[in-house]
Amino acid sequence: MNIEEIVNKFIEAINRHDVDAIGQMMSQDCVYIDSDGTTYDDLEQMKQGWPGYFKMFPDYKIEAPEYVISGDTVILLGTASGTYTTDGTLRQENHWHIPAAWKAVVVGDKIKLWQWIADNSVVAKIIEKEQEKLKDSADG
Repeated sequence: MNIEEIVNKFIEAINRHDVDAIGQMMSQDCVYIDSDGTTYDDLEQMKQGWPGYFKMFPDYKIEAPEYVISGDTVILLGTASGTYTTDGTLRQENHWHIPAAWKAVVVGDKIKLWQWIADNSVVAKIIEKEQEKLKDSADG
């Protein structure tokens, strides 16, 4: 597989929410950098983190139709979308769709680096609003 095919298969695995495939495609010494700058550098930690993310955003999807490849690095441009939920119910008011970019470094046939770059403030506001609703309903 060439670098473009590897990155596309990785995105497909993310869009299927296939944690096993995501883990198999990442190198043992992979690094993931979230849009808020948080860095994870452990494959097991990554495999444990994805299910929680997909539970919060059951319809999470990446669309990256534009990309530039230079050596082992791919820069992808597109959008990320999803719907935040605490109970599995997808409510339209909790749906988000934001411009995003990703940086991937591929070594051999594995993703060594996956970095997500986006303004996640819309998502943070949705989460904050839903957390307030939960707190208010718990307070009674």
